[in-house]
Amino acid sequence: MFKPVFAALALAIASASSAHAGDNLLVQRVQQEQAMNLPAKGMSMTEVERRFGTPTSKLDARGGGHPKQPVINRWMYPGYIVYFERSRVIHTVLNTPAGNNKNPSNPL
Repeated sequence: MFKPVFAALALAIASASSAHAGDNLLVQRVQQEQAMNLPAKGMSMTEVERRFGTPTSKLDARGGGHPKQPVINRWMYPGYIVYFERSRVIHTVLNTPAGNNKNPSNPL
């Protein structure tokens, strides 16, 4: 009777530790992004290219088939990807080995 209770307790503790470790990694990633000089939300494509140079790659645009689905453009730079809605930055994401943005050429 005690084995299942002990196993469940051990699993709950392990899950809590894992979640806490994940939170720490997220906080570290956000702090790293804030410390870097990255394209800011609202910048135009022209401003980004002038300030950060030509991207290593401009991925195919996605969306745009409906007014509620604007065109999303993605530019790759060494270490990060810049996402644009139409021609304005909406987000900049660091490329990290643990991130899910390892292959941004896949559809959104």
